[in-house]
Amino acid sequence: MQGKVEICGVNTSKLKVLKNEETTELLKRAKAGDMAAREELIAGNLRLVLSVIQKFSNRGENADDLFQVGCIGLIKAIDNFDVTMDVRFSTYGVPMIIGEIRRYLRDNSAMRVSRSMRDTAYKVLQVKEKFMGEHQREPTVEEVAKLLDIKREDVVFALDAIVDPVSLYEPVYSDGGDTICVMDQVKDSKNSDESWLERIALKEAISHLSERERHILDLRFFQGKTQMEVSAEVGISQAQVSRLEKNALDHMRKDL
Repeated sequence: MQGKVEICGVNTSKLKVLKNEETTELLKRAKAGDMAAREELIAGNLRLVLSVIQKFSNRGENADDLFQVGCIGLIKAIDNFDVTMDVRFSTYGVPMIIGEIRRYLRDNSAMRVSRSMRDTAYKVLQVKEKFMGEHQREPTVEEVAKLLDIKREDVVFALDAIVDPVSLYEPVYSDGGDTICVMDQVKDSKNSDESWLERIALKEAISHLSERERHILDLRFFQGKTQMEVSAEVGISQAQVSRLEKNALDHMRKDL
C-alpha cells in the first residue's frame, strides 16, 4: 500500500486538496441539493480517505478494498455533516471514515464474537454515529450507556470485544530514522533480561548457603510461614531461626 499510486483507478499522486473555505462552501451547496457540489466534495477529500487507510496498511488487506470502504465513510460524513456547527469537516470526517473501515474489518475478521455482544456493539456504534451527526463530536462512554440504558461496563466490554487486533509491527512513531513499532513499546517486566539475570544471580547466591539455611528461607519466604511456625517444624528455637535467617540473608547480599 505504501508505494501504491493508483487505487481503484484513481491516481493518488494527483488528488485534489480543497481549502477549508472551499469545503465549507461546497458543503452548504451540497446540503441545498447541489449534486455537482457533492461530487466535488467527494473528489476533493479522497486524500483524506487515503491518509486514513495508511493506518491500516499492516493488516494485509487489499488497498483498493479499504479505499472503497473509506469512500463510503466519507460520503456518510458529507451527507450527515451539520454546516451550522463550528467544526472543521476533517474533524468529523476522519472518525466516520475510520469507523466504516473498522466495521468492514470486523465483519470480515476470522475472530468470532458472541451474537449478543456483537448486537450490543452495533447498537453502541449506531448511537455513536447518530450522536456525532447531532453534536459533531464523539460521545463519552457514559453518554452512550445513558442513551442505550445499559451499564457503562457493557459498553466498554462490547467495544473491547470487537476491537481490531493490532500488528506488533505496526509503526507508532517515525522521525525519519528508525521507525518505532508497537512491539518496541510492549514490555514484559516479568521475563525481561534484567529479571532473568537477577533470578540467575539469586539462584547462585542461594546455592552457597547451607542446607539448613536454604530450608529456613524456603519455609519463610516461599511458603510464607512465620518464624514461630518454622521453629516448630525444624525443631529449634525462634531465636535460632531468626539468627540463621539473618546470617543467610547477609551472605546472599554479599554474593549479590
